[in-house]
Amino acid sequence: MRTSTRRSHRVVAFAAVAALATGLLAGCASDDNDSSGSNDGGGNAKGKTTLTVGTFGVFGYKQAGLYDEYMKLHPSINIKENVTTRTDVYWPKVLTRLQAGSGTDDVQAIEVGNITEAVQTQASKFVDLGKDVDKSQWLDWKNAQATTKDGKLIGLGTDTGPMAICYRKDLFQKAGLPTDRNKLAAMWKGDWAKYVDVGKDYMKKAPNGTKFVDSASSVYNAALGGESQRYYDKDGNVIWDKSSGVKKAWNVAMSVATSNMSAKLKQFDKPWDQGYANGTFATVACPAWMVGYIEQKSGDSGKGKWDVAAAPTASNWGGSFIGVPTASKHQKEAVALAKWLTAPEQQAKVFAKQASFPSTPSIYPTLKPAADTTAYFSNAPLTQIFGDSAKTIPVQVFGIKDQPIGTAITDVGILQVEQKGKSPAQGWSAATKEIKDVLGQ
Repeated sequence: MRTSTRRSHRVVAFAAVAALATGLLAGCASDDNDSSGSNDGGGNAKGKTTLTVGTFGVFGYKQAGLYDEYMKLHPSINIKENVTTRTDVYWPKVLTRLQAGSGTDDVQAIEVGNITEAVQTQASKFVDLGKDVDKSQWLDWKNAQATTKDGKLIGLGTDTGPMAICYRKDLFQKAGLPTDRNKLAAMWKGDWAKYVDVGKDYMKKAPNGTKFVDSASSVYNAALGGESQRYYDKDGNVIWDKSSGVKKAWNVAMSVATSNMSAKLKQFDKPWDQGYANGTFATVACPAWMVGYIEQKSGDSGKGKWDVAAAPTASNWGGSFIGVPTASKHQKEAVALAKWLTAPEQQAKVFAKQASFPSTPSIYPTLKPAADTTAYFSNAPLTQIFGDSAKTIPVQVFGIKDQPIGTAITDVGILQVEQKGKSPAQGWSAATKEIKDVLGQ
C-alpha cells in the first residue's frame, strides 16, 4: 500500500477489506538460536534462525499463509513479521536504522514513493539482489525503479498498482450514457481529458445527488501515474514546475475542480467511504488494490452495480519492494526468503488473497480473483484489464521529495481550487509556496 502523502493504504483484498492495525515498528533482527522469537502461529523458535520481515500496512504474506509455508519448507527458519501501519512512521525509522547500521529487519519493505531515496542515498546499505535472481521475472519498469546507476538492484518487486476506472453502471444508465465497459473505454481511450468530457455528459442528466467523480486529486494522481516525466529528471534534478507530465495532470484536474462534476471528497477520509455506500459518485480511478476497498465500502447494495473499464492511459498508483539490509545478521537466509516471497508463484497466492497485483507478468494468465468479487464487479475481466495496464506502464523517474511535492499539489493546490473556490492560478501559487518550503528554497 502506501503512504499518507497520497492517502494510500495497503488494503485487503479482492474479497475482503483491509485491516490496517495501528502499531509501531517492532524489534530488531534476531540472533541465531533466539529462544524468544516465535512464528506467526505462536510456535517455539528455540534452536532456529529467526528472520524478521519489516512491513507497513498489510502485505498479505501472513494472510496468504506464505510464512507458514516457508517455515515448513525450511524447518530451521522461524519468521517474525514487524508491521507498521503508516509509511510516514515506518520509513523514517528504517532510515535511522540503516544509517546506524543496526536494528533493521532482515527483510525490509520499501514503498514505491521511497524507492528513489533508497536507491540514491541508501544503496550501500542494501544487498545487491541482482546477482541472485532472474531479473526477467519482473516488469522492466519495476526493476528500473529499484536499480542504481551502476546496476545494483536493491529491491525485488512485490505488488504494482495498475489503474482502471471503476464505475457505477446503474448511474451511467440513468444519466443516459453507455454502460458497456468496452464502449466506455473507447470513449476516453488515450487521454484523461476525454474522461472529463464523459463527465460533462454525465452531469447533463446526472441522477439527483450524484457527481461524476470523487475528487479532482484522484484524477490528478491517475493521470500523473501514466506520465514518464514527473517531479524529477533522470539526473535527480527537481523539475516539477517545468514537467510536461505535471502540467498535463494539473490541467485535467483543474477541468474537474472548476466544474460541477466532482464530489469534492478527500480520499480515505470518512466522507469518501460514505460516498461509496451512498452512491454519490459514479466513477473513481482505481488501482487493482482498491477493488476490495470499493467492494467493502459499497456493501451488499453495490453488488452487480459496479463495473470496471480500462483507464484512458496505462497508469500506476502504488506498489512496493522488499530488500535485504547489509546490517542483517542472516543475509544469506534473508536473500533466499526475499526471492521466494516475490517469486511469481507466491505473488499469485497473495493476489488470490488480497488485491495486490503482481509485478511478475508470467503469472498474469493464471490469475483468478475471488468469484464473489468478479460477480460484484459485473463479471469484468479484472486480471486482463489490470494486466494489460501493468505491461504498458512507462518507466517513471521518482525523486527523494516526490511524496511531499505530490502532497503539496493535491492537498494544498488542488483543494484550494476544488473546496475553497480559488482560481487555478491561486491554487498553483499555494502549491508552489508549499513545495518551496519542502525543498528549502
